Amino acid sequence: MTADTTTIATEPTPEPSEAPELSPDPALRPDPAAGLPADDPSLTVCAPGTFDVLATAGSARAARLWTAHGPVDTPCFMPVGTYGAVKGMDPDELCSVGSQVILGNAYHLTHRPGSALVEQQGGLHRFMGWPRAILTDSGGYQVFSLRGLQKIDELGVDYRTHFDGSAHRMTPRSVLENQARLGSDICMILDHCPPGDADAATASAAVDRTTRWANEAAALRDEILAPGQLCFGIVQGGTDLALRRAHLEALAPLPFDGLALGGLSVGEPIPAMYATMAAVAPLMPEDRPRYVMGIGTPADLLAAVRAGVDMFDCVMPTRNARNAQLFTWHGRLNIRGARFRDDPGPVDPTCGCLTCRRFSRAYLRHLQRSRESLFGRLATLHNLYFFHQWVAVLRGALRRGDFDDAAARLNAVITRYYPAT
Repeated sequence: MTADTTTIATEPTPEPSEAPELSPDPALRPDPAAGLPADDPSLTVCAPGTFDVLATAGSARAARLWTAHGPVDTPCFMPVGTYGAVKGMDPDELCSVGSQVILGNAYHLTHRPGSALVEQQGGLHRFMGWPRAILTDSGGYQVFSLRGLQKIDELGVDYRTHFDGSAHRMTPRSVLENQARLGSDICMILDHCPPGDADAATASAAVDRTTRWANEAAALRDEILAPGQLCFGIVQGGTDLALRRAHLEALAPLPFDGLALGGLSVGEPIPAMYATMAAVAPLMPEDRPRYVMGIGTPADLLAAVRAGVDMFDCVMPTRNARNAQLFTWHGRLNIRGARFRDDPGPVDPTCGCLTCRRFSRAYLRHLQRSRESLFGRLATLHNLYFFHQWVAVLRGALRRGDFDDAAARLNAVITRYYPAT
């Protein structure tokens, strides 16, 4: 799921001189690409699905998950590459900013270019030239969002695509088969994600349906998926904590390699989303990765890590970049602003990304106003660097044993520059 309910802010951003003193401490501004296990040839290779918790602080934890394309250190932010590409970025650039896993969407890829074609090309990794792990969402969220174009039954869902209106059917079997063809490292099962304002009866029915589909997927995975392909189940239940806990109890015994919390960031109040993560994530199995789908503000990521979540994804850094919004340690900066017309400084004077090392705000504003494609690339690179760095701060703090201090400092940045909207 890659829901995005973010409102793009246009308010003035405080100048860097007003920011908290974060940059002098290297631990609070690490290079997000430094020290990743994917670049460490000395590590003993473990079987895909091996998951080791390396450090904890309350519910928060740092861990390592092994996939068929190498190890992933968590907490981990996953950029969204819906069609097999993070918009504007090539694989080397993604590695340079610290990306360990990228997320593709099986629904979109199944229709364009087609999972059979991707399989013929050697799988998604070879097709897109990406050497590290790939997680694919089943696409169920997108299908259930096609209101008026889909019909749900107990065995699956019939739908007409938003591409050309052609008729198709999605079932627990078909979504695993498509992801097997894609060659994903982590495959998500089909689940029923109701809207955030769904009534109790609708939410309960979605949980029951998802449970049936999860049992079917668990029984089919060894038949369909290749050795080394991991499979994650998805816990639904909205913000009803009793329903969430009951669904978790139903799914935890099934032979999934990890569990996700779905159905968050789909319109529910932010405090309710955070309360749900805080109450349910610590109850998820300790020996498997925990994934919250489709969340991604700086505040969301801190709340998720505090709750014990290992993985998360969001379109925010890439989508907002294309809409001229850049994330910095001093708040959001909308590069369209006239005050940047002749500004020779970088987006963030303390940022180590290529965009900030080489280009000025004035140049980026010029590119954006001229609709040059280079703008989207440079802005996306900067935003991904920021998001990976934000999570690297928490990951490093957990490993060092000073998580509470780092979290407090990040919370000060959130309070001052990234209040919930």
